[in-house]
Amino acid sequence: MLRHEFHPGKLVAGLFLLTVAVVYAGDAGGAWDAPWFIALPLVMAGLFLAGVAATIHGIRPRGAARAGDRSQGAGESRD
Repeated sequence: MLRHEFHPGKLVAGLFLLTVAVVYAGDAGGAWDAPWFIALPLVMAGLFLAGVAATIHGIRPRGAARAGDRSQGAGESRD
């Protein structure tokens, strides 16, 4: 399995967009009546919180384990 970096901003934005989709799917299915303008505040709040999460994730200090892994691997040659 491929490893990748964790991006909390994308996670938060995706959850808010999924919430908008569920609200409008419930409206289309007749479960409830959602006003047409509800998507704008939800999307804007999601994008704002995604930016906050990405900023906090970006400015946090990196762990000592990551710095140690980079310095050890720099001297080794890979064949």
